[in-house]
Parts: sequence; C-alpha cells; structure tokens
Amino acid sequence: MNRLFSTLFILFFATQLQAQSEDLIKLDTINDGFAYDIRYAGTNNFLKEAFYDCAACYLRPEVADALKEANHFFCELGYKILLYDCYRPVSAQKKMWAAYPNPQYVANPYASGSIHNRGAAVDISLVTLTGEPVNMGTDHDFFGREAHIDYKDLPEKVLKNRALLQKGMRIFGFETIRTEWWHFNFKKNYEYKIISFDFPCDQI
Repeated sequence: MNRLFSTLFILFFATQLQAQSEDLIKLDTINDGFAYDIRYAGTNNFLKEAFYDCAACYLRPEVADALKEANHFFCELGYKILLYDCYRPVSAQKKMWAAYPNPQYVANPYASGSIHNRGAAVDISLVTLTGEPVNMGTDHDFFGREAHIDYKDLPEKVLKNRALLQKGMRIFGFETIRTEWWHFNFKKNYEYKIISFDFPCDQI
C-alpha cells in the first residue's frame, strides 16, 4: 500500500508540474523582435554568479501577448524591448533572498513571493532597432536611490527615456514599482499563482 501511495503521489506531482509548465510560453517562439540579455544566466548581476541553468524567457501567454504589443509600440518609435528577466523559478528567488534579504529590491520567497515567480513580471530596458542601449541612468539591478522611478536628479535625456519606457508599458497593462525603473508587473499581479517550473535547458 505504501508503495502504491508513493507511486500515486509521484504521478500527481509530475502531473502538477506539467500543468504548471503549460501555463507558460517561451517568448522567443513568437519571433517578435525582442532583444535578450538574461542576466541571471550569467555573472553580470548583483550576485556575480549564474543561478539560472540557461538563458530563457518564459511568461504567461496573456503577459507575452501584452509585451508583444508594447514592443510594437516601441518599434514604431525606433526602439525595441531588451529583456533581462522574465519568469523566475522559486529556487532562484530563494538564492536571491539569501544573498540580499531586502524586500525593497528582492521579494521574500517565504512570504508572498515575486510576480516573477508567477510568470507575470519582466525586467526590461530599451535598445535602438540597431541594438544600441538606451541610457536609463543606472544599470539593471542597481540597488540604490538613483534607480527609483521618482528620482529626478538625472540628465533630462535619461528622465525622458524612463518616461517613454513607463508610458509604453502602462498603455499595455503593465505597472511600475517604485524602486526599480526596469521592473514591470502585469496588471493581474497576485491573482496569478506561483509556478514551480525549472527551465528545460535541453530545449533552449
């Protein structure tokens, strides 16, 4: 009986993981002209180490659709979206929290978790259509006052660039957070459940 119970539990757990993975879409499969720099798959991040096994951007389908529309908006103006982070596995969130347990910048995975863990948040910037980075005043994952969206002691061009990014994203249902100019949550936020899914790197 115990062996049967264990087998049924494993099958149930595997089915749940499969169902959760089907809630996500790999963004580059829609071939819509995004640029990618998935920082947590390399060492160019605040931890200075890779804690994704491979570079991938997964989102919930309706979030991906909204982001695609936002990218069309920016492309009409001569830019395109550069993606730093999308869906974030809970295991990675725990590593981030262990390294930097500051809820201003890192969501507590043992409380409500991150919108990234729900496949409904993106970290982004803009580049020109030829790939030149747009100056946003700080780099991604700069944990300081200068990265806050209400910080105004910046060159006028930087303020205009940030305003453009925020405007374009808000039009298509994304919301800002105060401390990170690069972070945008899709409008439903915590209505989405946390997804337990690790990137299938053999499919990248």
